Amino acid sequence: MKNKRIALGIEYNGSLFSGYQMQTKGSRTVQEELEKALSKVANEPVRLTCAGRTDTGVHATGQVVHFDTAVQRELKAWILGGNTNLPRDVSIHWVRQVTEQFNARFSAVSRSYRYILFNRKVRSAIFQHNVAWVFEHLDAHLMNHAAQYLLGEHDFSAFRASQCQAKHAVREMQNISVKRNGDYIILDIKANAFLHHMVRNIMGSLLVIGRGQQETQWMQELLRARTEKKPA
Repeated sequence: MKNKRIALGIEYNGSLFSGYQMQTKGSRTVQEELEKALSKVANEPVRLTCAGRTDTGVHATGQVVHFDTAVQRELKAWILGGNTNLPRDVSIHWVRQVTEQFNARFSAVSRSYRYILFNRKVRSAIFQHNVAWVFEHLDAHLMNHAAQYLLGEHDFSAFRASQCQAKHAVREMQNISVKRNGDYIILDIKANAFLHHMVRNIMGSLLVIGRGQQETQWMQELLRARTEKKPA
């Protein structure tokens, strides 16, 4: 029987996960939990392809994955059965059959991240596992100004982790903004793809500017410093 390709929209609280991608034994991952749950529905092993990996502690509200199967199930069975077998910090919220040409990883034209900081002198007891806390006052206007230097296609080597496995660091930054909403500083960032720890490192650099320790142009200097070749 011919395989069908099934796409799923998933969300999860990443606080207790070592990221999305399956790793060595002893590491709890989103992929492992999803594949176990869906394999029970299929009564056979299910292997997932995702739009993009997430790091330890990162949450997701609209991540897309797909898998191929010859098993005959109603679409709602993948949601109901999958969620029944998933832990409470992972949920499937939509499912649909797609064509063979669809690929959760390669069909994605962009990926969006939101990084939220709790910016108050005292920490939050309620949101401590969902947002990062910075007690020094941050200037969101300066941070947003600095972030605009990253727009467009650049080599983002300055913001990739040392263990990043991507073949190259060229990415297209399609949109980026920093705004304040009460005690929260919100970084919204959209690109064709991201590097390992790229968003965290960008936020880390913006924090330096938000504290007034560097001028906004410093962000441009960081971007150029790792990409411009030095004279021989």
